[in-house]
Amino acid sequence: MKPSLQLRISQQLALTPQLQQSIKLLQLSTLELNSEIERMLLENPLLEREDAESDPEAWGQSATTPSGDERTDTANDAAAEAAETSPEPSEPSFDDAGSYDDGPTEWSGEGGGSGNRDDDDETDFQEFRAAQTSLRDHLDEQVALMPLSDRDRALLRFMIEALDDDGYLTQPLDELLELLPPEFEVDVDELQIALAHLQNLDPPGIGARSPGECLKLQLRLLPESAAREAAIIIVEQHLELLAARDFVRLKRHLGCSDETLREAHQLVCSLDPRPGARFAAIETRYVIPDVIVRKVRGHWSATLNPDAMPKLRINQLYAGILQQNRGSAGSLAGQLQEARWMIKNVQQRFDTILRVSQAIVDRQRQFFDYGDVAMRPLTLREIAEQLDLHESTISRVTTQKYMATPRGILELKYFFGSHVATDSGGACSATAIRALIRQLVAAEDRKKPLSDARIAELLGQQGIVVARRTIAKYRESLNIPPVSQRKMI
Repeated sequence: MKPSLQLRISQQLALTPQLQQSIKLLQLSTLELNSEIERMLLENPLLEREDAESDPEAWGQSATTPSGDERTDTANDAAAEAAETSPEPSEPSFDDAGSYDDGPTEWSGEGGGSGNRDDDDETDFQEFRAAQTSLRDHLDEQVALMPLSDRDRALLRFMIEALDDDGYLTQPLDELLELLPPEFEVDVDELQIALAHLQNLDPPGIGARSPGECLKLQLRLLPESAAREAAIIIVEQHLELLAARDFVRLKRHLGCSDETLREAHQLVCSLDPRPGARFAAIETRYVIPDVIVRKVRGHWSATLNPDAMPKLRINQLYAGILQQNRGSAGSLAGQLQEARWMIKNVQQRFDTILRVSQAIVDRQRQFFDYGDVAMRPLTLREIAEQLDLHESTISRVTTQKYMATPRGILELKYFFGSHVATDSGGACSATAIRALIRQLVAAEDRKKPLSDARIAELLGQQGIVVARRTIAKYRESLNIPPVSQRKMI
């Protein structure tokens, strides 16, 4: 063993910074891309948006980039002109109508706010948005109006804090009792009283410890009737039978008529099993389609959404400074190269999205004409081979990218899926099978709903060979309950 020098020749792929940035931008969604661009705009002064207010005259820049002292003189002239044209405070005067006009209105002093408004009007209007009332705030407002002692009110608010987002009290009273300091000397009976006060608050069913108790609290507020009494027994003792729609056993346990059972069933279905969910904050997620699909002269065509495409350019002012000072502007030279990479990679990203989208549209023309039932099987490899791209590139392009079509806004991955064989030797996509299952269930007789085996048999009559377990999997993905829960009395 001794050290030696060896020369070897090998091939390897080096991920340059430009290639890494291109891959990163390709897998970002439109919102994430805008965030990345905003970060680059803050860090790189040589990159700017085309729609930004960048008047060359405001920067002291003529049509051709000035050099040397001319640039300084031009900037000074622009500053002097701006000072001359700036509005001076006007003297109070009367207009022709005799009304008093003292120029820009300003409010100051006691009892008044400033009448001046800056350019940030949008942020000011955000303060006037209606705040959504939370469940605890809604309950606290009611507690403040109740004639309770300070100790009882404190225990009631303690119980409110123990509720979950659906309004249920998931912890037993014994566990809640252990959370209280021993010096308070609170017993279980006081917590029971606080729980009774809690369950009398709005919305009905709040503070329940089980779905059956929640429904029972709501039923007790309804007028007395035979159907209400039957519904109370159902939610207390036979809620599982109702969920399974086993109406034969329910009727035998209740000993009531079909009409009473039907009314009791309708009462239970009209209740809210999650009374606190209506106060939960709902996060709205906005989707910006990258591609718009239209039918032009009988041909489906994909075009880029101009609202989703950021328009970037090089800042000519800083580029001119860099050109005049090539030897002493080392950092600006690197930022100029980064800005050019960014512009090129963003354009390449949208070009790739458009190519992939048009290829998908060409393969799925029947879907745009007839809907889900005409969706054909499609894999990422087919599009990759057609466009001479890598399969991983197609996967990045179709992730979190959306297409606005006459049939709704759909993710590009929606058009890909598995397939099953047909008797004719062809293939049928999983999306088309789900659409057929949805149609069969929608047209079934509610008194005799279709089982999974019967649906598989009906599809087999159309030449689509699908196992019963596959039907059950597709049915569950469509949130369609099993046959026992779809049966009506």
